[in-house]
Amino acid sequence: MDIRVLEYFLAVAREKSISAAARSLHISQPALSTQLKALEKEVGSALFIRGVKGSRRVALTEEGLLLRKRAEEIVELVRKTQRELSSEGRNIAGEVFIGTGESDTVRLFAKAAQKIRKDYPDITVHIRSGNAAFVTEQLEKGLIDIGMVYGFVDSGRYESFRLPGCDRWGVLMRRDSPLAEKESVRPEDLWDKPLILSAQSDSGRNIFSWLGKEPGQLNIVATYNLVFNASLLVDEGMGYAICFDGLINVSQSGLCFRPLAPALCSDGSVIWKRHGTLSKAASIFLKKLREECGA
Repeated sequence: MDIRVLEYFLAVAREKSISAAARSLHISQPALSTQLKALEKEVGSALFIRGVKGSRRVALTEEGLLLRKRAEEIVELVRKTQRELSSEGRNIAGEVFIGTGESDTVRLFAKAAQKIRKDYPDITVHIRSGNAAFVTEQLEKGLIDIGMVYGFVDSGRYESFRLPGCDRWGVLMRRDSPLAEKESVRPEDLWDKPLILSAQSDSGRNIFSWLGKEPGQLNIVATYNLVFNASLLVDEGMGYAICFDGLINVSQSGLCFRPLAPALCSDGSVIWKRHGTLSKAASIFLKKLREECGA
C-alpha cells in the first residue's frame, strides 16, 4: 500500500469531494479517481459512497472510516520517522513525542524540556494528553516516544521509573455547595451526591475502594478525560468532580477544591517501550527527565 495513495485517500476523506481533493493535491481529477479505484481494489472493499444526496460529494463507508483511522496513524508514523532520520548526521535535532495524563507532575517534563532547549535548541517537544489506555496505545503504535501513566506498569513491555511525590485526590465543587464548608471530604459525604469521575480504569478502582461502594451504588452523572471539561460541568451545577489537586486554578472562580480524608494519592511512572529504539532527541530528553526526577 503506497503511502502517497493513503495521503490521496485522506485528502478526499477530508474534503468530502474528489474534485476538491484533486485541486488541493494539484493533480487531475481523473488521475485521482484512478488511484482511488486501485486502492479500493487492493483492499477489496468500497471505501466511498459517491453521489451523496444527489450531489458530487462523497462519504466514507464503514470500511472507509476504518481505513481513515489507520491511514492517519500510518502517515503520521512515516512522517515522524522521516523527521527523525533527517536529523541524523547533523547537530542533534528532532522531535520528542510525549503522552501524559493530567497532573501537576507534568511540570517535571516542562522543566526538562526547558533545560534541553538551552543546549539543543533544535529539539521540539510535543505533549499529547489522554488516559493510560491512550498513552499505551500511542506507545505501541510508535506515535509517541515516552509516556506517563498511573497504576500498574507491564515490565515485560515497558522500561520505567517512578516519578517523585504523588498526586493528591480531592473534590472539585462550587463554592456554594454544602460540602464547601468542610476542610476535607469523607466517603460518606459523597454517597448521595452526583459524582463526576475520571474515566481512567486504575483511578476508578482506587476511587471506588476509597468510597467503599460499587459503581451501581453511587450516583455517577458523568465521567471525564480532561479535568478542564469536568470543571465546566461542576461550574454548571451538575455535580462534584473527584480529581487531582492543582489542575484547576480556583482562586478566581466560583469553584473550590477539598482534599479527601483519609488522604488518597496516586503514584505516576514514566514508561517507554522495552524493545523499542529511541531517537537521539528522545534519548536526550529521557536522560534529562531522569535527572529532574532523581531517578
